[in-house]
Amino acid sequence: MQVTQANQQSSPSLSKNQLQENWRIYMRIFKLLRPHWFKAVAAVVCMGLATGFSLIVPWLLQWVVDVGIRSGRFQDLLWAALAILVTSALRGLFAYGQGYLGQAISSLVAYDLRDMLYDHLQHLSFSFHDDSETGQLMSRMTADIEAVRNFFPMGLLRALLAVVTFASVTILLLRLDVYLALITLISVPIMLILSAQVVKRLRPLWLEVQNGVGDLSTIMQESLSGVRVVKSFAREEFEIEKYGTQNQQLRELNMSAMRLSAWNQPLLVLSLNLVTVLVLWVGGIAVIHRTLSLGTLVAVTNYILLLGTPVRTFGFMINWWVRGLSGGTRIFSVLDTPSDITDAPDAKVLQKVAGHVRYENVSFAYSNGVEVLKDITIDAQPGQTIAILGPTGSGKSSMLHLLPRFYDTKGGRVLVDGSDVRDVTLASLRRNIGLVLQDVFLFNATIRENIAYGVVGATEEQILEAAKAARIHDFILTLPDGYDTWVGERGVTLSGGQKQRVAIARTLLLNPSILVLDDSTSSVDMETEYLIQQALEEVMRGRTTFVVASRLRTIKNADQILVLERGKIVERGTHATLLKHNGPYARLYDMQLREQEEFEAQVLNTQSDLQTEVLQ
Repeated sequence: MQVTQANQQSSPSLSKNQLQENWRIYMRIFKLLRPHWFKAVAAVVCMGLATGFSLIVPWLLQWVVDVGIRSGRFQDLLWAALAILVTSALRGLFAYGQGYLGQAISSLVAYDLRDMLYDHLQHLSFSFHDDSETGQLMSRMTADIEAVRNFFPMGLLRALLAVVTFASVTILLLRLDVYLALITLISVPIMLILSAQVVKRLRPLWLEVQNGVGDLSTIMQESLSGVRVVKSFAREEFEIEKYGTQNQQLRELNMSAMRLSAWNQPLLVLSLNLVTVLVLWVGGIAVIHRTLSLGTLVAVTNYILLLGTPVRTFGFMINWWVRGLSGGTRIFSVLDTPSDITDAPDAKVLQKVAGHVRYENVSFAYSNGVEVLKDITIDAQPGQTIAILGPTGSGKSSMLHLLPRFYDTKGGRVLVDGSDVRDVTLASLRRNIGLVLQDVFLFNATIRENIAYGVVGATEEQILEAAKAARIHDFILTLPDGYDTWVGERGVTLSGGQKQRVAIARTLLLNPSILVLDDSTSSVDMETEYLIQQALEEVMRGRTTFVVASRLRTIKNADQILVLERGKIVERGTHATLLKHNGPYARLYDMQLREQEEFEAQVLNTQSDLQTEVLQ
C-alpha cells in the first residue's frame, strides 16, 4: 500500500519534471536563432503581413454582399474584386517570404548545429568514444539535426502563424458577432485536449524511432566496415536478416508514430467542421430573422475557414514539435557530455622535448572500474628504447595510451622532461609524440595527403624524405599516379605492410622526440617485417621509443625490456640479463628464438670451418 501511494505521489512530480525538461530543451533550441535574429524577425514580419492581408479578404467579401451588391453599381464590384486580387497577391508574396526565410534560418541553424556537434565530438576523450556506438553518433549528426532543422519552418513558424491567426480571427469574430464567436471558440478546448494527449504519447515514440535509426546506422556501419569478414565467413544472409529485422522494427515504430499523428488531424478538422455547421445553422436563422446581415455571416464563415489552415496542419505541426524535441534531446545529450581529458586552466605549452619519460607509481582503470595497471614505474632516458612484452590483456597498450594522455591515470603520474602530462597543453604534448599503431588508419585521400596529415604546410621535399626513410618511396613511384594515388577508405587499396610504412612516413614527418610503436609488425610476413624494421630503425634513431612487440626479434637490442602480467611489471632488464633470470622472458625466448638462433649459429660455424679449410 505504501509503495502504491509513493508511486501515485511521484507521478505528478515526474510529469512536472518532464515538462520542465521539455521546456529547457525548447529554450536551447530557440537560442540557436540568436546569430540569425534579423532573418528570424523578417520571417515573423512576413508572416504577420501575410496573415494581415488574408484577414482583409473576408471583410471585403462582407462589404461586397452587404454594400456592393445592394448598391447595384458594377464599378463598386469591380473595385472590390480588384482589391481582393491585390490583397491575395500581397498575401502570397509575404507568404513566400515567410517560407523562404523559414527554410533559410533552418538551414543556417542546422549548419551551426553540425559544426557544434562535430567540434565537440572531436574534443571528447577516448573514454566517451569507447562507450559510444558510431551509428548512434552518425544518427545524431544526420537524422536528429534534420529533425531540429525542420522544427523551425514546420513547427515554430507554423505555431506562431496558428497563434496569430487564431488571436486575430477571435478578435474580429467578437467584433462581428459575439454569439457566433463564442460558438466558434467551443472547438478550442477540444483541440487543446486532443493535442495534449497526442504530444504525451508521441514524444516517447519519436525517441524510440530516432534511437532505432541510430541502431540501424550502427548495423550498417559495422557490416560495411567489416565486409571482408562478412564475406570470408559467408555471413551475408545473416547480416541481411539482422538489418532487415532492425529495419522492420524501425518501420513499425514509424508507422505507430505516424498513425497516432494522422489520427489527430482528422479529429481536429472534424471538430472545426462541426463548429462551422453550428455557426451556419445559428447564423442562418439569424439572417432569416434579419438580426444578422448576410455579409456578416459570409465574413464569419470565411474567418472560420481561415482557422481551417492552421487546424488542418496542427497535427502535422505537433509532429514536428515532438520530433524537434526528441532530436534536440539526443543532440544536447552529447553536447552536454564533458570531456574528462582537457587542458588545465594554467596548462603550459610544452616545447621541443629531449625525451625523458617517467612513469611514477602509475595505476589505471577504465570506466568499468576494473584496474588494468598497478604501480607501474618506468624511467626512460632520452634516446632509449623501451620494449614491452606481455600476454593479451596485460595492459601494454593501456600503459602507452597514458603517455599522450588519451586517458588520465587513476594514481601516480606520467612525466615528460619533468612536466606532468596533465600540466601541459594536449596539442603541445602530442606534437612531441609520434604513434605507429598495429591497426593503421589511413584517410580516403592521396598518399601525399596521408603522409602530410600531421604537419600543416609540409613541403614536397619533406614528404619525399619521410617516404624514403620509411622505405615506401620506391613503391609509390611504381603507382600510375605516384604520390597522388588515392588509397581508398581506410587505405583499402594498399597492403598491410604498405599501410604501415605510409603511417611510419607520416610519423617521421612529424619529427617527434618520443615514439610509440604498438605492435606495428605483428600482422605482416617476414619480408614485410624486415622492410618495416628498416624503416623503424630510421625513425627510432635518436628518439625515446616505446615498443610493444609480440616477436622478440624486433626488441632484442632494446635498452630496457619490460614484461607485464595482469597489469604489473614482473620483469625488467636487457635481453641478456633477462635470459639469465630464466623467467617469463626466457620462456618466451625458448619458444620463439632459441632453436632458430642455435641453428643460425651452427650454419655460421660451418661456413667459417669451410672457409678455413679452403684457405689451408
